Amino acid sequence: MSGLRRGFATYTVRVAQFQAAQADTVIAPSLLAADFARLAEAAEAVDGAVDWLHVDVMDNHFVPNLTLGPPVVKALKAATAIPLDCHLMIEDPARWAVGYAELGAYNVTFHAEACDDPVAVAKDLRAAGSKAGLAIDRDTPVEDYLEILPEFDMLLIMTIKAGFGGQSFIPELLDKVRTARTHASSGHLDLRIEVDGGIADDTIAAAAEAGADAFVAGTAVYGAADPADAARRLRARADAARSSA
Repeated sequence: MSGLRRGFATYTVRVAQFQAAQADTVIAPSLLAADFARLAEAAEAVDGAVDWLHVDVMDNHFVPNLTLGPPVVKALKAATAIPLDCHLMIEDPARWAVGYAELGAYNVTFHAEACDDPVAVAKDLRAAGSKAGLAIDRDTPVEDYLEILPEFDMLLIMTIKAGFGGQSFIPELLDKVRTARTHASSGHLDLRIEVDGGIADDTIAAAAEAGADAFVAGTAVYGAADPADAARRLRARADAARSSA
């Protein structure tokens, strides 16, 4: 095969991978909004209606809150077949992140602000068997990390300040989503863009139109009388917005 044909074939495969990655909307309810004493029941309540369970790991150092950790992730892995989307809001992810992959997390996301060498951590996570995600907090420019996105499976863009649930959605932060999606599209990257913070019935469409395809929703799901129905409603709104966009 000539070099030109090889190049075209590689380009075609990358485009197909990119399109496949963007085909499905991912709904990931945050267990931070669930009853911590009944996490297995919280998982069961949305089984069949969601794609991932979002597990917020906070260490009371990187953010001023303390939540779930490895023992809970291990127990959740045994209690549900829903893939676990672990969001590490912790210091020194180079030391701790791989442990979550080894526990069976589907995706492990760590913060760019907490890490000197994000690419090295991403490689370690992939080698340990999980997807690798990079998180960008409210005040961090996404432009500083665009060139390393090929090393990641997902980019998580905070639409609030990391550290607490129940905050109000900040629409201006969707500019980061637009920038990242434009960059990913132009490079045909197989990249999920996840948004986290204030995602609900009245905000998910705007996030989807901006280019997000994975959505973390806490109170909007677990604060509803029927969490599964709430998740389905969010998916419908996101699907409609993505189709129109």
